[in-house]
Amino acid sequence: MKSAVNRPGLRLPGPGEFLTWWRDGLLAWLPARWRARLVAPPRRLLLQREGGQLQLWSATDGQLQALASLPWPLPEAGLERVLAPAARLLPRYWLLPSGQVLRRPLRLPAAARPQLHAVVGFEIDRQTPFAADQVSHDVHVLAQSDGQPGGQLDVELVVLPLNVVEQVRADAGPLASSLSGIDVAIDGQRVLGVNLLPPALRSRPRRGNYVPSLVLLLAGGVLLWLGGERILDNRQQALAGLQQQVQQQARQAREVASQRQQLQALVDGARFFDAQRSARPTTVEVWEELSARLPDGTVLEKLSIEGEQLQLIGMSDQAASLVDALEGSPLWSRPALSGVLQAEPGQRRDRFTLGASLGASVGTGPAGGNDGR
Repeated sequence: MKSAVNRPGLRLPGPGEFLTWWRDGLLAWLPARWRARLVAPPRRLLLQREGGQLQLWSATDGQLQALASLPWPLPEAGLERVLAPAARLLPRYWLLPSGQVLRRPLRLPAAARPQLHAVVGFEIDRQTPFAADQVSHDVHVLAQSDGQPGGQLDVELVVLPLNVVEQVRADAGPLASSLSGIDVAIDGQRVLGVNLLPPALRSRPRRGNYVPSLVLLLAGGVLLWLGGERILDNRQQALAGLQQQVQQQARQAREVASQRQQLQALVDGARFFDAQRSARPTTVEVWEELSARLPDGTVLEKLSIEGEQLQLIGMSDQAASLVDALEGSPLWSRPALSGVLQAEPGQRRDRFTLGASLGASVGTGPAGGNDGR
């Protein structure tokens, strides 16, 4: 026997299903009168074609109420103009006479209620002349179970061939894409309350008024907030004294750490300047040492100290012997001429550029000068 429906696997509920379950749980705690005021019974808009007319019905709990009769064919925009704003959001069902569907009564165990649609799908091959893949089916519950472990459930298997479904969609014309289902009329005042439109062809209902759901959601949030506030109040009172002590100790620790950091910064700064001062001589020391070592007839045009580099530019009548004159100084090392000597026109002097690396200061040059710093 062919199976009409595969057994569903386990899956996690989506956000919408979770909110629906939460709303139903909150409603279960309320009196029936309050539930009736907060949540209105579901309504549907039923469309039925009768010759050259399109009948509009409003269905609530299986009861029909006539709304309007419109000429057919009718574009979808024409239907929107006739309907009230609230009715435009209702799910739309195409209404069929009972003679176009096949109904078979069944008696099932009450335990089959959670998977009722799937269970009756296995009965299509035995109860109807159709195969399961040739029809669309739904279940109409006739009698509720008494809730006992061995209770029975009386239902009706309602079957509609798929070729009739295609014919219904063709008859609906431009309204076919907005249909959410196909229902069956029992008499002029009631419907079965089934949906024989395959799920893949159903239009999702447009969302309407969220006020009841928002009220329930707000009420649940307020209750949760009150319960959490009561618990937190006890904890906060117990922690208030401890937090004050911790903050006071933390403030004292931050002050000590700040003072220690300032002291360390001062020590490091003084140590740095001492190291810089001892690493190289002062300008006065360099100048005195040069004055003692440079021979007469030497004129300096530029004396430059950049970091540890000493550079001299000038003219001298003994330029070739300047390196020997500067050798052996405790203030610098490795004196050397940069480039070649250039004879100065009209004078007996040569222009020179000389460089050296400054070393540690000893405070006194060979000429017996003072520290000068």
